[in-house]
Amino acid sequence: MTEVRPSSFYDEVGGHDTFVRLVDAFYRGVATDEVLKPMYPEEDLGPAAVRLTMFLEQYWGGPSAYSEQRGHPRLRMRHMPFHVNPDARDRWLAHMHAAVDELGLSPLHEATLWDYLQRAAHAMVNTFEPTGIGPSRPAGSSALPVHPDTA
Repeated sequence: MTEVRPSSFYDEVGGHDTFVRLVDAFYRGVATDEVLKPMYPEEDLGPAAVRLTMFLEQYWGGPSAYSEQRGHPRLRMRHMPFHVNPDARDRWLAHMHAAVDELGLSPLHEATLWDYLQRAAHAMVNTFEPTGIGPSRPAGSSALPVHPDTA
């Protein structure tokens, strides 16, 4: 008697090739994004793409390489060093949405994947401070006045 393994989302959407296509399309957008690109520590986005592919594959029922190589995902902790505000989240989602669209998944699979990605992106927001926080110096000044109204 042959054991029948239940199908996973990973298998249903095409497995490894589908997740590689998703991540590659996503990082094509990130590579030209002035807010997101500086958040990636390596000059080349390749290592980040490998990590994201492994994470998504494992999350959706594929190989467990992510945990084997990196341990528990700890997504919030791993993103804490980065300035993830609503603008960064929205940019991330825009690039990911374009990538999901490229896959041509069935409506149910697309909605399932997109629902997760939206929830994950909202959970990664760790600040509401705008990008480039802090006052800018007035032209020609070497320092910001402590009390501009009394200067």
